[in-house]
Amino acid sequence: MDILTTIIQNLANGLLIGGVYALIGVGLSLIFGVMRVINFAHGDFVVIGMYSALVIYRQLSLDPYLSLLIALPLGFLLGLVLERIILSPLVDAPEDSTLLATLGLALILQNTLLLIFGAEPNSLYVSYATATIKLGPITLSLIQLIAGAVILVVIIGLYLFLTRSEAGKAVRATAQNRLGAELIGINTLAIHSLVFGFGMVLAIAAGIILIPQLFATPAITGPVFTLKAFVVTVLGGLGNIWGAIGGGLLLGVVEVLGASYISNSYRDAYGLVAFLLVLLLRPEGLFGKTVKRV
Repeated sequence: MDILTTIIQNLANGLLIGGVYALIGVGLSLIFGVMRVINFAHGDFVVIGMYSALVIYRQLSLDPYLSLLIALPLGFLLGLVLERIILSPLVDAPEDSTLLATLGLALILQNTLLLIFGAEPNSLYVSYATATIKLGPITLSLIQLIAGAVILVVIIGLYLFLTRSEAGKAVRATAQNRLGAELIGINTLAIHSLVFGFGMVLAIAAGIILIPQLFATPAITGPVFTLKAFVVTVLGGLGNIWGAIGGGLLLGVVEVLGASYISNSYRDAYGLVAFLLVLLLRPEGLFGKTVKRV
């Protein structure tokens, strides 16, 4: 394999992995952009998706990607309930109150999953786990291609919802100016619940996509993906949904190129280096708007 083919192969792998990161980051960015809540439980929502796919597979023998049809509606309802119980009473509270609330939620979810499933790593093997497809000079994993297709459908669905539906326009109005949205009759509390539910749906979808490729452990996997979600949102600009997509793709490419050309042992560190560089050089994010401060 020549140098150019190797580079193209690494870029393709990075973009496919980055698509999952983008899906996670979009959910976190959507919640922050509308609710101004920093959700420290977001990575644990991803783990809930992983374990939901495991349970559905073991009980119904349903392919993990088909289990999206069951897990996503249930995840949306769970997101609505959690928002109503935990965050809705804190809507006008200081930001550190919601931060501590989501941190507490993360601890509760981690320990609940530990109690139910134990601390042993869990994964899900599918018959096509090792299947590959050759596209010209590069070879891609069938699992990653299916995951990429699912991610594309979800992102397009989110785009159509935000731009074409009345509820989507209400979400955008609430994100721009909550008081102004309330003055024209939008129920912003309902919008907050809707957005949190969608954030959970995106995280659960990412978890289901990842479970055939990764092991799930409640106390480790959740914090790891929470950190990755923050890296993605900072790279793209806090609250910038479309920037989060670019940030996720960039993180995936950086990790794969670093693992390929430097060392695979420090794979997660390369994204953190990019994260720190962006914070130093462009704090508003690569795709965020520059704001002049007086």
